[in-house]
Parts: sequence; C-alpha cells; structure tokens
Amino acid sequence: MKMKTFLGSLLIGGTALGAGMLALPIATAGGGLIPSWLVYFLSWIFSIATGLLFVEIGLWLPRKANIVSMARTLLGDFGKWFAWAIYIFLFYSLTVAYVAGGGRLVSISLGSETAPYIGIILFTSLFGLVVYLGTKIAGRVNAILMSGLIISFLGFVVFGACKINFSLIQEWGWKGAILGLPIIFTSFSYQGTVPSLLEYLERDGKRTRFAIIAGTTIPFIAYIIWDIIIKGIIPIEGAHGLLAARTGGLSAVEPLKFVLQNSNIALIGNFFAFFALTTSFIGVTLGLLDFLSDSLNFKKTELNRSWLALLVYVPPVIIALINPDIFLSALGYAGGFGCALLLGFLPTLMAWIGRYKKKYPGVKPLLPGGKPILILLFLFVAFEIAVQLFQQFK
Repeated sequence: MKMKTFLGSLLIGGTALGAGMLALPIATAGGGLIPSWLVYFLSWIFSIATGLLFVEIGLWLPRKANIVSMARTLLGDFGKWFAWAIYIFLFYSLTVAYVAGGGRLVSISLGSETAPYIGIILFTSLFGLVVYLGTKIAGRVNAILMSGLIISFLGFVVFGACKINFSLIQEWGWKGAILGLPIIFTSFSYQGTVPSLLEYLERDGKRTRFAIIAGTTIPFIAYIIWDIIIKGIIPIEGAHGLLAARTGGLSAVEPLKFVLQNSNIALIGNFFAFFALTTSFIGVTLGLLDFLSDSLNFKKTELNRSWLALLVYVPPVIIALINPDIFLSALGYAGGFGCALLLGFLPTLMAWIGRYKKKYPGVKPLLPGGKPILILLFLFVAFEIAVQLFQQFK
C-alpha cells in the first residue's frame, strides 16, 4: 500500500503538470514573483480541499462512482446534466487550447513562413491518430513523451537558471497576479482522477488524502521554479516581453529565442513545450473520447470509434483554424468556467448536500472546518469566475 500510495501521488502530480504550465508566467505577467506565488499557493490549497471533498463523496457512494454519477445521486437529474455539460465544455476548451498551442509550435518548427493551419492539422492528425489507436498505444507513446517532458524540464532548469537576471523579478503588482487566476486553476486541475485514485488505493481515505497532498505539491514546486526562470529571463515590457506575449496569446517559451543569445536554452524550452502539449493533448482527448463513448452508449466498434474521433477533433480544429492565437484564451475559459464549476463549485455543493441535507453517516469529513470552510470555497469559486468575466468584458 505504501508503494501504491506513492504511485498514486505521482498520478496526481502528473495529471496536474501539463501544458497549462506554459501559460503561467504569461498569465501572471506584471504580477512579480511573490504575488504570483501567493495566488499559486491559494489555488494549490483550493485544489487540495476540493480533491478531499471528492474523496469524501466517493466514500459515501458505491464503488466506481464517477463525477457524473456523484452529481446524479446527490443533486438529481439537474446535477447529472449540469456535470455532463460542464465536463464537455471543460474538455473541449482544453482540446482547443492544446490544438492551437501544439499547431503553433509545429508551424514554428517547420519555419517562420509555414501557415498556422498546416501545424494545426499536422499536430492533430498525428497525435489524434495515437489516441484513435487505443489506450494501449496511447499509453506507450505517452510514457515516452513523459520521459521527454521530465528530461527537458530538468535541462531547462539547469541551463536556464544561469541566465536569470534578478533585476527583472523585482516587479510587484497584485492585479497582474490575480488576473492569472483562471489559468492557474487549470494548471492545478487533477480532481477528475480522484474517483479512480480512490479505487486504486482500495477506498482508503487517509492514504488517498496523503496522495493528494503529496501529489499536488509536485506541480506547486515546479511552477515556482518555472516562474522564477521565465520571469528572470524574459522582461515584462518590450516587443518580446511577457505582456506582449500575453496580448499575442503566446506560450512562455516563444519569446526566449528573441531574448536569449544562447539558442540552446530556447531549443530545450521548445522541446519542453512540445512534450507538455502532446502529453496533455493525449490525456485530455483520450478521456473525452471515452467519456463520449460511455455517455452516448456507443459500442466500441471501429466505425463508432471513427465517428467519435471526428466528434472529438473536428470542432476544436475548426475553432483553432479560425483563431490560431486562442491558446491562452481557451485555457482561461477552461479554468474560469469549466474548472471553477466542475471541480470547484460542484464538489462543494455536493459535500454541503451530503453532509447537511442527506446527512450521510459513517464517513469522517476529510476536509475539516465544517460550513465556514465550504462557504469560503464557494466564495473563492465566485471570485475566480468574476476574474474571468472581468477579463472577458474589460
């Protein structure tokens, strides 16, 4: 069980780490380090709290309950359809972001004159085929890509740390940090894996809680290190600064080739971005394909899988072709509405109903604090949605 708990924590950490990391220094541009880290910290604590609520809810219900079945049991048909709709919205928003980001990276790699649509189509066709071929193939390819992700990140940290200009990280601005909250929400998201983790750890609430806390610590530390290096290398202002990158919807690694004389660090950064985008793309679209298959009661035939693949990939590709610079915006939608409602509001509401309306017996709350803590979680979700709406209409 100790080994399974350790592996479970890695599952949580690996799920949270991904392409959202590429957007964090851009999303919090102008916020400096300390304000950004405080928002990271609050989002980390929030992700732990909502994850523990999912564990508690899972222990109330029969084995193998997923988010939709949890919502149906505790909130009725409205809860079921609410969870289903937000789940679809979240996963399609993430797919749009990864298609746009991955396509842009491929286009840049092929040459500055390559049209964005070529990269989008190539990226989606290649890695969409990996997902289409099934979980076994996707798992093997993803394992290779994850190895590349870890190696390239460590390489970037080692070589990038030598290029930090500490005068660039003296900026301090709360507004810039707070505006990054929707994308930070996305970057700490893992809660959808909690039902599977609970079963994997044999419905042991204490071990699952430990795996969640330990697992989410991994991305928290990684994000702080990443934030220091990117903000210590790329200036805030200027044609290739962080604010310009945010306006252009770019990832954090794209300005590196303009800022650094040493192109090797920029190259390592591009490799890291590629691995982050592809692993996230495979994981999200594989989950979306299986979710649609179960929801629509499609039998797992080759023809049905082909139709499902078209349903998963065609709409995001069309959106990305219309707006190739939608990477940051799509991540903002995913976090600002999808993650906030599905992974924040929903578990808090279900916990409230289960504890104080239905009064499920026999399970000690894994998240202490009672009603005051749940109210704080509700308020944090409302604040995060308000931040996203402010950015939409400003």
